[in-house]
Amino acid sequence: MKTALVIRHTPFEGIAGFRAPVEAAGYEIDRVDVLDPAFGACDFISPDLLVMMGGPMGVYERAAHPWIAHEIERLAERIAVDRPTLGVCLGSQVIAAAMGAEVYPGPVKEVGFAPVTVNAAGLASPLRHIVDVPVLHWHGDTFDLPEGAELLASTPIYRRQAFRRGRNLLALQCHPEMGEDPRFEAWMEGAGDYLAEAGTTPAGLRDDYAAHGSRAVAAGRAMIAEWLTQLD
Repeated sequence: MKTALVIRHTPFEGIAGFRAPVEAAGYEIDRVDVLDPAFGACDFISPDLLVMMGGPMGVYERAAHPWIAHEIERLAERIAVDRPTLGVCLGSQVIAAAMGAEVYPGPVKEVGFAPVTVNAAGLASPLRHIVDVPVLHWHGDTFDLPEGAELLASTPIYRRQAFRRGRNLLALQCHPEMGEDPRFEAWMEGAGDYLAEAGTTPAGLRDDYAAHGSRAVAAGRAMIAEWLTQLD
């Protein structure tokens, strides 16, 4: 059986809605948290698929989170040999950093359900499944497009919402895996100020989660299912 390793930067941001297509594609899923003592010796190369999930920290906060530098270094080794890799939100930012791009705070917090604008390259990719679908955004950082990467999607505030390199690397700033995961309540804890900066509230976000979540997850699953069929 093929293996998939999910790297979690916080316990409440797991693979969520992407679990079903990954398992359906024949992968046995394992996971590791970055604060687990085993993370330092984690093998980034051997898994057939590596999935980098989100988290509240910034890639540039390396003094506060010493594991970040190690993660970027090991991830760069995997990317150099073109092993299948998927990144979501912070995961996409770590991928960008591992490819030599700068990651930095964005102009505003972008939080809530909204569609991304999928460009011509994105329409010719699995991202076609999320066209016109409101998906969850929860970020305040952005990054330069890495050298050799192809931009796939944008929003008016954040131009770099998704990119790929070849068939084996896909990075998503947004969260098409989220919409049916009860751990979303953990995202809300202590996030009032963050949400206020983004112009939303916990109550409003819960309402949108209920209204848009299932459609977003269905589209995200279709996207990942197609992407997995195209891996080299």
